[in-house]
Amino acid sequence: MIKDTPNPPAHQDYDTSTLHEVAYRAINHYLNPGKPIAESSEGIFTVRADLGTETLLVNASQDLASISDIANHLAFEIEGSQRNVALGICRMLEGVQLLVD
Repeated sequence: MIKDTPNPPAHQDYDTSTLHEVAYRAINHYLNPGKPIAESSEGIFTVRADLGTETLLVNASQDLASISDIANHLAFEIEGSQRNVALGICRMLEGVQLLVD
């Protein structure tokens, strides 16, 4: 009869010091916590220090223009008091846009 699996290799003596060293490294890697990450209380977003004021103002201006377009599109898709709210948002955005520009 043919066996599905071959015979296992003969018993070999392993260097237990190497096995202990490898096991110790693996346990330390997975179980020992690393240094805690310092949490900053400055908020979610930060602005790179190397960016100039002009770059930041251009970015803010483009973001405001995009938000204004979205609000204008929304204002003409809805009716009633919700439309008035959307138009109010558009007007506020235009005022902020003038301040940034």
